[in-house]
Amino acid sequence: MQNKADIRKMIASVEDIHREAGQQLATPSRKCVVAAVITNPLAGQPDADLDILKDIGADISAQLVERGCDALSAGPDDVQSYGKGAIVGVDGEIEHAAALIHPRFGAPVRGALGEASEIITSTKKIGGPGATLTVPLTSKLSIWDFDHMDAAEITVPDAPRPNEILVVLALGIGGRPLKRIKPD
Repeated sequence: MQNKADIRKMIASVEDIHREAGQQLATPSRKCVVAAVITNPLAGQPDADLDILKDIGADISAQLVERGCDALSAGPDDVQSYGKGAIVGVDGEIEHAAALIHPRFGAPVRGALGEASEIITSTKKIGGPGATLTVPLTSKLSIWDFDHMDAAEITVPDAPRPNEILVVLALGIGGRPLKRIKPD
């Protein structure tokens, strides 16, 4: 049986940018950051086998992408960019974040988002309650699509506790406001 995430809470935040640099946008630029605060089953266990976190990564990513699309009121083809990240509480190690968000996290997200084919950019760190995580966003179709290179940020005042991990998925629609960078 696959290991499931032990979730303390989930958070979803949607940002709609309607005006940038004094200019009204024809269509708002949208970003959603959805996060789960989960128990780290390997907290305080140095050099433990990481397979349990790989399974939890697949489980939690499926829940996060569903919650994110719901928060955006978006279908699979509407979402254009994505990113992921994790903050491991101080009783864990950075490798716990890597096991959680790399081997199995991406497939459920890409599978839920239509033609998504690119890697999901990521970040990870150790931190305590209130630590901020900036998550990079890139296009789900072309990592070199400059219009969708962006970032989203999250802070959860009471997470992660020492034995927890804050795991994050960011989704974007529309790219950066006033985007106009072209490749050389």
